Parts: sequence; C-alpha cells; structure tokens
Amino acid sequence: MSIRNRWLMISVGLGILLNPLNSSMISVAIPRLQNEFQLDFTVVSWIIFSFYIASAIAQPIMGKASDLFGRRRIFLAGLVVSFVASLLAPLSPNFGSLIVFRIVQSIGTSMMVAVGMAIVRIHISEKQATALSVLSIFLSGAAAIGPFIGGVFIHWWGWPAIFLVNIPFVVTSFLLAWRHIPKDVPSTTSVARNMSFRKWSDLIDVPGVLLFTVGLVALLVGLLSAKSSGRISLSNVIVGLIGFVGLGAFVRHELKAKAPFIPLRTFAKYPAMTWVNVEFLVVNLLFYSLFFGLPSYLQIVRHVSEFHTGMLMLSLGLCSLVASPMAGRWIDKSGPGPALLMSGILMTFGSVWIVTLDQTSPVISVCLALAAFGISNGLNSVAMQAALFKSSPKEIIGVASGIFNTSRYLGTILSSILISSVMGDNFSFEGFRVLGIILTLIALSLVFINGRRKETGQLHGS
Repeated sequence: MSIRNRWLMISVGLGILLNPLNSSMISVAIPRLQNEFQLDFTVVSWIIFSFYIASAIAQPIMGKASDLFGRRRIFLAGLVVSFVASLLAPLSPNFGSLIVFRIVQSIGTSMMVAVGMAIVRIHISEKQATALSVLSIFLSGAAAIGPFIGGVFIHWWGWPAIFLVNIPFVVTSFLLAWRHIPKDVPSTTSVARNMSFRKWSDLIDVPGVLLFTVGLVALLVGLLSAKSSGRISLSNVIVGLIGFVGLGAFVRHELKAKAPFIPLRTFAKYPAMTWVNVEFLVVNLLFYSLFFGLPSYLQIVRHVSEFHTGMLMLSLGLCSLVASPMAGRWIDKSGPGPALLMSGILMTFGSVWIVTLDQTSPVISVCLALAAFGISNGLNSVAMQAALFKSSPKEIIGVASGIFNTSRYLGTILSSILISSVMGDNFSFEGFRVLGIILTLIALSLVFINGRRKETGQLHGS
C-alpha cells in the first residue's frame, strides 16, 4: 500500500471511529448524567435512544446524498458538524439541549460512516480487502475501548469530557482528509444542483423517514411514560396510538414507494435473508442490554467508580477484538452456523451468570459475563456478516447491507427499551436480576434456533 493510501486510510479511520466511540462512551456516563440533571433512569435513557434513532435515519440518507454531492464533501461536512456538536454539548444548560446536541453529533458521525467505506473502495485499488478490514478494526476497536475511555475521562474531568475528547480526532481527520481524500468528480455534483425538491423527496423518501421517526418516537414516549409513571393514562394511550398508526402508515408507504427508506418488499422476497436480520436484531438486543445495563449496575448498585467501571468493561472489548480474527478462520472452514451456535451458548452463560450475582459478589466476577459476551460479539460480528452474504443474492447485496445495519440499530434501540421498562425510575439490583433472567430466555431461544439449523445443515459450509 502506497504512503498516500495509508494517509487516506488514517484520515477516514479517524473519522468513522467517532460514531462507535460516542455510542459506547455514554454507557459509563448514565449514572453521572442522572445525578447531574436530577432525572429518573427512564428519562436519561433518551441519551441512548436519540443517538441510535438519529444514526438509523441519517446513515442511509447520507449514503444517497453522497452519490449526488460527492463523498469527500459529505465526509468533511460530517467532521464539521461533529466538531460543532462536541464543542457545544458540554455547554448544555439542561438535558433537553444535551439531547439536541447528541442528535446533531449522531448525524455528523453518521455522515462519515455512510461514506467512509465507499471512499476506500473507490480510491484504493490495491489490497482492497485488507484496507476494508483495517477500517473494521477502527470501528470495532472504538466501540471496544469506548467505555474505558469514557470511564477515565468522566472520573477525572466529568461528563463534558466525553464530548471534548472528540476534538483531537475531528481536527486531525479533517486536516488529513482535506489533503489526502481526492476531490469529487464535478459531473456527479452538477446532477444534484439540477434536481427539483420533488425529486429530492422521492430519492431520500422524506415521507417514509418522517413516518418512521414520528411513529417510533411516539411509541417509545408512550411506552416509557406509562412505565415511568406506573400507570396507564389517557395521554400515554393517545401517544402510543399515534406511534402505532405512524408505523402502520410507514409500512404501507414503504410497500408503495419507488425508492423506499427501508425496502420492506425485500424481506418478503428473500425469507432466508429476513431471518438473518431478525437474528441480528436479537443478538444486538442481547449484547447492548448488557453493554448499557452492566455499567449502571456497577456504579449505582455496587458504587464502583467510573474509572474502575471502564477498566472492567475493557475486558468485553478486548475479548471481542481477540475473538474476531479467530472467528474468521473458523467460519472460513465450517461456515457461520457453528460460530452462531457457540455465540448463543456463550450469551446464555453470561446471562445466567448475571442472575447468580448478588450484592456481595466480588465485583471482578462480572468479568466472566463480560468475557462471555465479548467473545460472542467477536463471533457474531463475523458470522452474521457471513450469514448475510450466504442468504442474499449478489445483485441486492448493497440493499441487504443497508437493511443489516438498520437491524443493528433497531436491536440497540430495543435493548434500551428493555432496560428502561425493567428498571423504571431507578436502576436497582432486583431489576438487574430480572434483566438477567429475560436475557437468559432470549439467549436460549438463539441456541435453540441455531441448534435446529445445525441439524438441518443450514448456514454450514462455505
């Protein structure tokens, strides 16, 4: 790989790591934010919801926009947006303002993730697979060390530090990207200038995006408000109904749209691919329930500092990073089926281990659950991608990858809903144990599904 291409890789890598880094650092900040703004656990959970909902919407939109305005422009614009959000978020006078800046930050970082891989594919022709694997390391590595970085910075400098830590990455990436990412072809951007608003709306599927956003947010507000207040009020029912109606209208619209935001017809046409996405959603529900739940358990129930919480959470990320390359070699020989079965078994063990913890268990013992989920995440990151490729026709692999990422975000959002629903206003030891029981049942269902696949020979072989 040439020196120029190496600098291109570094500039792109430093940009795309911001999304997983910021989505994972926040897991250690929840208790501090709850105390800082004097809010209950359900309300504070919106710091997680907002980021993932915005990411789920922004990434496919920015991917389409990059085809018209140019990938370099979108990448650089994303860095500018991220820079502004990271500077202003620590100055938030209230939690509502912090949510707004968190959404802006999610949009900015999503702009880079949406085009980062494409920039490498277009401008690096030699050892392209190696280049893409390096970018994957930036993504997975940032997610892995996010809780550790967040724990250290919050311990010494408070919650605003997890936003300010982005500044060096953003500035370095911008300077390198400005110099090393080739300029966009002018002919592609001229098309965008001549497009009418109607064509833009059809291309991005603005009605679909609005219906999806309103429906999902309204449904979340209705569910979580009812859980937080402990009773079902008329207002909660109305908001929940608006959510259901919105999502129903979204499904109806997407089935008719020429360029749908989420191509639902593809699910019906390729059932094997649909099941892969359903399983990927469930896998992320399991993983992120532990990822966001365990730091709150350590800090609120066991009174562990942010610094030591980050240190403990590092075991999850390291196990995931170590397991991924070994999973690749295993899956090349045996197919994704055995790895997915082992992943389900490990998540079941980790969930059962959570249930066995009590308020006097050695804190270090949580590393067993973290290691089990970390290894399973390393297996899943490779096996689920391999299963997607096996189940998706080559001619729709781009669409399939987009749906795959949407499944990831929906699983993450559902994990936050699960935690908030179980905990209510306050994170408690009893609630954490109930969470462990629910995760155990979900993990066992994955073991059963993948065990049946092994018997029938599905997802085995190369």
